[in-house]
This record gives sequence, C-alpha cells and structure tokens, in this order.
Amino acid sequence: MLLWPGSSQAHMPRHSLVFAAILAASLVALHAQRTTTNLPPANITIISNGSGIGIPDVAGLPFSATVVTVNERTMPDGSVLTRRTINLIARDSAGRTHDEVRRLMPESFHGSPELLEVRLFDPQTRIRTIYYPSTHSARQLLLPNPPKVAPAHDRFISFKDLGTTTLNGLEAKGTLRTLITFGFVGGYDEVEDVDVLDEFWYSHELHLNLLVHHSDPRGNDQTLGISGLKREEPPAAMFQLPPGYKIVDTTPAPGPPPMRDAMGDEIQ
Repeated sequence: MLLWPGSSQAHMPRHSLVFAAILAASLVALHAQRTTTNLPPANITIISNGSGIGIPDVAGLPFSATVVTVNERTMPDGSVLTRRTINLIARDSAGRTHDEVRRLMPESFHGSPELLEVRLFDPQTRIRTIYYPSTHSARQLLLPNPPKVAPAHDRFISFKDLGTTTLNGLEAKGTLRTLITFGFVGGYDEVEDVDVLDEFWYSHELHLNLLVHHSDPRGNDQTLGISGLKREEPPAAMFQLPPGYKIVDTTPAPGPPPMRDAMGDEIQ
C-alpha cells in the first residue's frame, strides 16, 4: 500500500511494478490511435520537470497520484540497464504542490525506494521548500513572479500534434517535440546529428502531463506515467515542512524564470 510522504514506509507495490512494465506497451497503443492534425501554435511550450512529471500550480484542481518512472540506459557493451522508481505528487485547491524525488532502483528491487528529497511550492508566498529526510534539513527559495513573455522560436526544435487519447479516464492531447542536436551514436569515432524526442500526453482538464516519454539515441530513454490518480483534496500535511526539520538556507532564487506547460501554467 502506498503511504503519504513523511512516512518511511512507502513501498513500490505490485500494481505500480505492473504499471511500469506496461508503459512501453501504452506508448505503442497510443501510436496506433493517433490522428494527424495541425501543429500547435508557436506560443505553446510543453516542458517536463527533470525530477518528475512536472506540476503546474493551478488553483481549484486538487489531486494526488503516483508517478511511475522507468529509465533505460544503453551501456557500452550494448546491454540495457533498466531502473525504476515511484514518486508521490499532489496539488491542493490553493495550487500548492508536492513533488517527491526517490532513488532509481534496479529491476530486481522490491520495497521502498529511498526518499532523497521532497519539493513543496506555495504560489501565494512564492516560497519553494526542499527538504531532505536523510539529514532532516531544508532549504527555502523565494521565487520571483515570472514575466509574461512568449518563448522565442528555435530552429532546432519542432513540434508535431499527435492527436488525442484517453488516459486515467481523462482526454490527453499528444505532442511530439524534436530537438536536433549532435553527439556520438553507436561509437566514438564520428559526431553526427541526433534527434532527441520528447512525447507528452497532456490533460487540459487537470493541467497535467499524464504520460511523458524521452528518447535519446545516444543511449538514454525515460518514461514517466501517472498511476493511482485521485481527484480529491490531499492531506494538508503534504504541503507543510514536517516537524523536526531545520531550515539551513533561505535564498532568493537566481536564474531564468520558471518553466511553463502547454497552458502557460508555471511548473514547480
């Protein structure tokens, strides 16, 4: 049984392992259901958070779910190293978000993946809190309000509309983003052009990616999918720093503005 964050007993249950095993099959099925339509408008940017599925801080759309992650890396000898993990995510009616980061584990692993950190965000205060269970410490960052600017055109990135399908009982719109870059493929003798593919299946109703697939021919594939979706108010404790944690740093956030999803919502 999955337990809420803050518990050290969250396990990788059998149904999540089965879900992880069928993610690839789900993608095959989606390809069979696609319809070709026009490209999305130039002002649409679809990005997935590197730590997980990405959670826009949208008020009035509470949910909780498990993100099942499958990572496949091609090794120099041609073998494929497969690792998996699960992360609990949530958003409350105020738009506060909760995002776990657990350690990727080998296929043979059964039990509780180590919880490395938990990321909280409160859109009212603009404070992001990151806490670390191993040290019972936390950091807080004050994020600036993002400017309302349209993303610049990049000639090395293209988008393709993949149509719609149904995932977790919700309509999901598919988009394929292709990034043209360069690197070594299949050896180290010659640099060649590389197409890095990112496939997103986005629910406009929930303002959330339900399935994401990243494919890089240089040897790394990753699939993230939503499982156990509950459209109800999560426990308030999920969005608060647990008792006994010490805040060791409070820092204004430098760097570029926050990432945004297909609807222009901020992803934390």
